[in-house]
Amino acid sequence: MADAILRPSTDVPAHGISFGEAVKVWARVAALSFGGPAGQIAVMHRIVVEEKRWIGEERFLHALNYCMLLPGPEAQQLAVYIGWLLHKTRGGLVAGTLFVLPGFLSILALSWIYVLLGSVDAVAGLFFGLKSAVLAVVLQAVMRVGSRALKNQAMVLLAAVAFLAIFVGQVPFPIIVLAAGLIGYAGGKAGHPAFQGGKGHGAAAGKAVPDRETALGEEMPAHAHPSLSWSLRISGICLVLWLVPVAALVLLLGPDDVFSRIGIFFSQMAVVTFGGAYAALAYVAQQAVDTYHWLAPGEMLDGLGMAETTPGPLIMVLEFVGFLAAFRAPGALPPLVAGTLAAVLTTWVTFVPCFLWIFLGAPFIEKLRGNRAVSATLTAITAAVVGVILNLAVWFALHALFREVMDLKAFGLVLEIPALASVNVAALSLTAAAVVAVFRFKVGMIPVLAACSIAGLTLRLTGLA
Repeated sequence: MADAILRPSTDVPAHGISFGEAVKVWARVAALSFGGPAGQIAVMHRIVVEEKRWIGEERFLHALNYCMLLPGPEAQQLAVYIGWLLHKTRGGLVAGTLFVLPGFLSILALSWIYVLLGSVDAVAGLFFGLKSAVLAVVLQAVMRVGSRALKNQAMVLLAAVAFLAIFVGQVPFPIIVLAAGLIGYAGGKAGHPAFQGGKGHGAAAGKAVPDRETALGEEMPAHAHPSLSWSLRISGICLVLWLVPVAALVLLLGPDDVFSRIGIFFSQMAVVTFGGAYAALAYVAQQAVDTYHWLAPGEMLDGLGMAETTPGPLIMVLEFVGFLAAFRAPGALPPLVAGTLAAVLTTWVTFVPCFLWIFLGAPFIEKLRGNRAVSATLTAITAAVVGVILNLAVWFALHALFREVMDLKAFGLVLEIPALASVNVAALSLTAAAVVAVFRFKVGMIPVLAACSIAGLTLRLTGLA
């Protein structure tokens, strides 16, 4: 079966795009995929829609909307979707794998540097500066997504309730997404105007290319028509590839072994983390830091800084989390070997499900273009995600800018309060400078991250941080 899926074909599809040409383009997309999901989707849109004209605006946004309804990184899933749409299963496999590969290798190399040289003042200073810049980047994500999602009072209210539910009420993120989706679906079915619209990450900011003027055209390719037997067959293969290694680890090592816990935790995360990378990170931070104690809040920011400055999905930060978890509890293995194996395991169980969701649902979703209820569900979930991302920004800020944070508990609610006297003046100053650069002077993400890293290095070497 695997050979049949991956075997090259000399036949050029009816749309005229050869598989070899597609591989080159997907490699180019992967190499340029910096800047978080918004930047990655914009790069994909510019190359695939505007430059190559492989698919049109409507089809691109329809695929994006479906991917945003799924758990996991929507940019990588969008690459799988378009790859599948153009070249069937092997097209989706190649597009999705290439999208992840540069980030995986980069984060693995940086993880080695982090554990081997992290105590060196120069490296510590670089990561100190990165944390401050990352706070500004997350705030920018709140503003970017919020400006598109919060178009009316109903969406603002949804975002506010989502923020309070997760920040003060400790409501699990999946419950928030499910509730928002149900509200949106009901609003869409009722035809309420507040729930209409929503175009994801604004990928259509460039030229609107009509479907009829593209290589794929307006019609569905022959292989895209729903086939229950194909969907069940390919989904079964993905399920085996995903869950059998995890089950084997649990049986061989026991459920309390760090590799078993990593496999189980990140497999669960792959199912419940809706709303994109920043929303997923809120859930991971809550569990990996507070429940499993695999790493500290500051280290979570270090990992996010790595993911922000390397190509590929931001969710690659999970590779860093898994690496540290096993590095610090390696068992009989050398720590670096354990960390590397855990990085591979984390990446595997994070991204294999992404292929499952696309191959299982894409043929049926292609027939739902223009469905009002689906669009309304997405609109409501995106609004709730704004509140979740704001929670992530506040949580990071509390733990990065203050050395001491206390929990204020009352009526079953928990509110984190910083000890003002414990403020880290150097970190606060760098964060303020990064915020001004991003919001006032519109400086790009990479220059801000680089400048803050250099500033952090200088402060650390001079003893000011």
